[in-house]
Amino acid sequence: MTNTTLLPNEGLFIGRARTSDRSHPLVVTVRDGTVFDITLSMAPTVRDVCEMPDPAGYVQAARGEPIGSLDAIAANSFQAARDSQKPYLLSPVDLQAVKASGVTFVVSLLERV
Repeated sequence: MTNTTLLPNEGLFIGRARTSDRSHPLVVTVRDGTVFDITLSMAPTVRDVCEMPDPAGYVQAARGEPIGSLDAIAANSFQAARDSQKPYLLSPVDLQAVKASGVTFVVSLLERV
């Protein structure tokens, strides 16, 4: 698996990753096959970025620190073969409610509890 098969050639991407040197997930973006940590105190979660007036503008402007190649991090993201000392990807969804077909999963979950 290579980054040419993981993501389209054009686009703006946001996600989350875990590294062994941080106690919390990182907000990340991908540029030219490299994953960058764009976590800041003003946007510590993907939810915070999504609630900004211009989330795409924030991700585009965020300089970030490179944490590794997309190929290596994606390859280490499969739980069965994961080395927890190396960066790996997480679900991009953290604290925001997710909708699918008009149903909010949080509401559905609370109805079941």
